[in-house]
Amino acid sequence: MTSTLTPPAAGDVAAVRRPRRLRVLWLPALILVLVALMFTSVAVGSREVGWADIVAALGGSAEGFDEAAVAKRIPRTLLAVLAGAALGVAGTVMQGVTRNPIADPGILGVNMGASLAVVVGMATFGLSSAASYVWVAIVGAGASAVFVYVIGSLGRGGATPLKLALAGTATSAALASFISAVVLPRNDMAGGVRSWQIGGVGGGTYDSLNQILPFVAAGFVLCLFCARGLNMLALGDDLAAGLGERVAVARGTAALGAVVLCGATTAVTGPIGFVGLVVPHVCRLLVGPDHRWLVPFSALGGAALLTAADIVGRIVARPAQIDVGIVTALVGAPFFIYIVRRQKVRAL
Repeated sequence: MTSTLTPPAAGDVAAVRRPRRLRVLWLPALILVLVALMFTSVAVGSREVGWADIVAALGGSAEGFDEAAVAKRIPRTLLAVLAGAALGVAGTVMQGVTRNPIADPGILGVNMGASLAVVVGMATFGLSSAASYVWVAIVGAGASAVFVYVIGSLGRGGATPLKLALAGTATSAALASFISAVVLPRNDMAGGVRSWQIGGVGGGTYDSLNQILPFVAAGFVLCLFCARGLNMLALGDDLAAGLGERVAVARGTAALGAVVLCGATTAVTGPIGFVGLVVPHVCRLLVGPDHRWLVPFSALGGAALLTAADIVGRIVARPAQIDVGIVTALVGAPFFIYIVRRQKVRAL
C-alpha cells in the first residue's frame, strides 16, 4: 500500500514536538484520570448504591442486591477500558498507515466489515461463542480494510484522504444494508443484532473479556512494534525506503495490528465509531507525532474516552441507558466535521 500524501514540512513537525519531560508529566496525569473514571464507572449507574456496597463489591462480595449491581459494573468498566484502548490505538495506526488525518475504523468501514462477518456467521453457520465471533470479525475487518484501500487508491492521485473517506463511507453504507438483508428474515436474532449494531459495553462479562484479551494484547504489541516504522512512513514512502525502512512490511504489519484490534473489539461490543478519530488528534496535542509515545497514549486516551462516554450514557437518561456508541457519535461527528473543514487533510 502506498500513499501520495504530502509529508509535513520541517517547521510543522517542530511546531508539534513536545519535550520529553512534558510527555512524562502527561503520562501519570492521564493514568490518574483513567483510574478516576474507572472508579466512577463502578460507583455510578442507573441505580444509587452506598459506599459500603461499592467497597464490598470491589472486594469480591455480591451477596446483597446493591452489591450485585456494582459487581456487574466491574466487567462492564473493564470492557470499556479494553475496547477504548483498542480503538484508540487502531485509529492512531490507521492514520499513520494511510497518512490520513480523518482515518478511523468506523469511517474506513473496518468496523462494519467485522459486523457483517459476525452477523453472517451467526445466521449461516450458527456461531454463538465469543471466541468464534472474534476470528470471523478479524477476517471481515481485514477484508473490508483491503477493499476500501483498493477502491480509494483507484484513479489519479492514489489514496487521498478524501477518496478514502468517501470509499469507506460508501462501503459502510453498503455493508450496513447487507446486514439488514441478512437479519430481517431472521426474527430469532433480529432484536439482539440491532441492539449489538449500535455499539455498547453493557453486555460485558469476564468470559468475553478473557476471549478478546489475547487478541487485543497481540494487536497492541504489533502496533507498538511498528511505531518506529510509522514514524518513518510519515516522511514519505520514498524517503523511508531510502533510509532503509521496508515500507510494505511496516505498513502491512501495522495494518494487521489495527485490524486485529478492531475485529476483536467489534466482536464483543459491536461497531463503535469515532473513538479512533478523536483520540489520536487529542494525543498529538499532548505528546506530538512520535508514534512511540502516541500509541501508548492513545491506548490510555481511548480507554478514558469510552469509559467517560459509558458513564454519561448511564446518567443522562436514568433509569434508562444510552448505548456508548450513540454517545461517541454525538462527540465524534462534530469533531470529524471540524477536521475536514480545517482544510489541512493533506498533511499528517
